[in-house]
Amino acid sequence: MSKLVQRFVVFAIGLPLIVFIVIFLPQRYHLFLNILVIIVSSLGAMEFSDILRKKGFPVRLPEAALLGMVCPVAETLTVSFAVTNRIISAAFILSASCVLVSLIFSRKDRLQDVVNRAVCGFSLIIYPGLFMSWIVRMAHWENAYYVILFFLLIVMANDSAAWAFGMLFGKGNRGLIPASPNKSIAGFIGGFAASVLVGMGASLFLKEAFQPEILSPALSGFILGSLTGIAATLGDLGESALKRSAGVKDSGGLVPGRGGILDSIDSIALAAPVFYAVYWFLF
Repeated sequence: MSKLVQRFVVFAIGLPLIVFIVIFLPQRYHLFLNILVIIVSSLGAMEFSDILRKKGFPVRLPEAALLGMVCPVAETLTVSFAVTNRIISAAFILSASCVLVSLIFSRKDRLQDVVNRAVCGFSLIIYPGLFMSWIVRMAHWENAYYVILFFLLIVMANDSAAWAFGMLFGKGNRGLIPASPNKSIAGFIGGFAASVLVGMGASLFLKEAFQPEILSPALSGFILGSLTGIAATLGDLGESALKRSAGVKDSGGLVPGRGGILDSIDSIALAAPVFYAVYWFLF
């Protein structure tokens, strides 16, 4: 099966599944979606640890899995179970402290790796888990199903349009970003335009969830779509830089046609906090 067909099959199955989870399972502020975020954050952290290992930074997979889920678990306890939001900072500090304290008991022959292990541990708490936890935070908003779906739609529209425009019009204008030389200027323009259209469409036609309080609907939607789309593109390029540095093509092989979990959520991870901040400010 070709990579293109595999991507289409994954999209045809994955998109309806996510829509079903968001719309038809809203119990406890979208607990099922929050659990999904926890799972993919943990798996993404494990893949990130593989990338780090290829650069000589040792991280055990169980440790990576636990560190990757710390932030989304803490956020889920706050959103879905009304636990005080102080648990979020407490969980972050506790997990970082565990990483630091564990280094004290390093064997003499491993002391030279202490700095690398500390940096890796702190990184795995943040990426992708801390970024993805902002999706869980969105679940607490009124009309969260609209907000989350349109956030994902902005990101997926950016990704799909960038790929399509790159395939159709990208010849001769690739290589702008050394970390991802196959990306084209045409692809960037197409992805940006798609994100803007989705953002403006939400603001103009979905008043229940996108009622601007400061600017006009059109301008608010433009800002929301453009900034989220730019963040999604940068998230994809950032992960590409990590992979290229480690000499790997994909972060893993769990998602047919796309590579790994981290390959599938890189855009979503960086776009989530940006979307949250812009939506909170404008709407």
